[in-house]
Amino acid sequence: MLEEAKKVVIVGGGITGITAAYYLQKQAKEKSLPLTVMLIEATPRLGGKIKTIHKDGFIIERGPDSFLARKNSAARLAEAVGLSDQLVTSANGRSYVIANGQLHPLPGKTSMGILTQLSSFLTSSLFTIPGKIRACADFILPKSHPQSDQSLGRFFRRRLGDEAVENLIEPLLSGIYAGDIDKLSLMATFPRFYELEQTYRSLLIGMTRTMSASEQARGKDAGAFMTLKNGLETLVEAIEENLEEGSVLKGTRVDKIEMGAEGAYHLALNSGKTIRADSVVVATPHPTLPAMMPQYSFFAELKDMAATSVATVAMAFPKEAMAKNMNGTGFVVSRNSDFTVTACTWTHKKWPHTAPEGKGLLRCYIGRSGDETVVELSDAEIEHIVMEDLNKAMDIPKQPEFTIVSRWEKAMPQYTVGHKERLAEMRKQMNQDLPGLFIAGSSFAGVGLPDCIDQGEAAVRKVLDYLQF
Repeated sequence: MLEEAKKVVIVGGGITGITAAYYLQKQAKEKSLPLTVMLIEATPRLGGKIKTIHKDGFIIERGPDSFLARKNSAARLAEAVGLSDQLVTSANGRSYVIANGQLHPLPGKTSMGILTQLSSFLTSSLFTIPGKIRACADFILPKSHPQSDQSLGRFFRRRLGDEAVENLIEPLLSGIYAGDIDKLSLMATFPRFYELEQTYRSLLIGMTRTMSASEQARGKDAGAFMTLKNGLETLVEAIEENLEEGSVLKGTRVDKIEMGAEGAYHLALNSGKTIRADSVVVATPHPTLPAMMPQYSFFAELKDMAATSVATVAMAFPKEAMAKNMNGTGFVVSRNSDFTVTACTWTHKKWPHTAPEGKGLLRCYIGRSGDETVVELSDAEIEHIVMEDLNKAMDIPKQPEFTIVSRWEKAMPQYTVGHKERLAEMRKQMNQDLPGLFIAGSSFAGVGLPDCIDQGEAAVRKVLDYLQF
C-alpha cells in the first residue's frame, strides 16, 4: 500500500519562502518522497522586497541590489536554478564617509567597519589625533567579561571609543539594519566581533589575523558583493519557474492558523477556504504571527518588535554631471552630519552593467531609526531633499533625468538587545505547543539575502526531520 503523501504549506513568498518551497520540492523529487508543497503569498507577485526595474537602458533595484559574496548560499541558489552565467561581482573602488559634514575616504582596508590596516588608520583625515589614540587602546584593553548580549554601541565604544564609533562604525553597521547602534543587539547582528574579542583579546588584532586568511581564500582583487546581470528579480523568476505547476497560490492571505485535534494544521484563507497541512513554515514579517495565531500568547511580544521604514531613491544623470568625487563606489553618512541621506551608491561605478554608456546612476537611501518621517513625504519633496544632500557632497549641477522612489514601510526589523534570547524562548514554546510549525525570515535571524536563504534552507531540514523523511 502506497504511503499517504504529507502536505507542507509555506506562508509568505519572499526570498525565504520561495527558497524553502524550491528546496523542499527538490528534495521530494530527488528522493521520491511522498510530499506535496504549497506556497501561499498574499500579494500578486513573489519576491517580497526584491524588485527590479528596466528603464531607458538602466537596471534599477527598488529593494536589495546585491548580496555578500562570502556568504555563498545566494550564489549557490542562483546556480541551482540555472543562473550561474548571470552572476557578477562588484567593481572594486574607494568608499567614503561623510562625517561632520565633510567627505573622507574610508581608511585602508576594513571589514564591516573595523580597520585591518593600522597605517591607513593613523593617516586618515576621518579621525582626530585623540580619537586615533583612543581607538588604539584596543591593543592593550583586556577582553570583556563574558556576557549573553549587549548593544553594538556599548561594545564598540569600550573597544575603540566614541569617535571611531560615530565616524566609521555607526554609519557602516547600523545602516545595514537602519537602526540605532546603541539599541541593536551585538549577538543578533554581528556576534563574530564578540567572538574575536574573546579569542584574541584585541578586536583589531583578531580582525587583522582572520581577514588575511579570508583575503587569500577569495583573492585580493575580488569584489565583496555579487548580483545578477539582469537584476535580482531574475532570481525570483527563475525560482518560480522551477516550482511545480499549481503549487503557488498568489493574491491569497492566510487569516488564521489553528492546530486540529489530530495534530494537523488548518489554515483559514481570506477566500473562505481552509487548507490542511502536516507541517507549516511561516516566512512572513513578524507582525503577521500574532495576527494569524492570537491564541498563542508567546507570539504577542512580536507586536512590540520595532521595524523601521526606509526608502531608496534612484536617480539617472548624464555621466559628466558627476565628475567630482566619483573615483569610488559611494559613501555612507554619520549621524553627526547635517544630511538626510544615510548612504549613496554610485551604481554605475559599482555595477557598470546597470547604466547605458555615457550615463550615471545614483542610488540613495533615506530613513533610519529616529528619522523615518522623511519616507512619508511626496516623491518631489524627497527628490528635492536628496538633491540638496548630493550637492553638498558631490556638487551635481544638473537635475536628474528621472527619479524612482521606492518606499518600504516598516521593512527593517530591529534586533534589539536580547533578541536571540527572546527568539530562543519563543521557539521553545513553539516546539511544545506547535510541533511541525516553523518560522523563518528577516524578522528573526538576519536581513541580508543570504541570511534569508539560509533560513529557508534550515526550515527545509526542520520540516523533513519532523516528517521523518
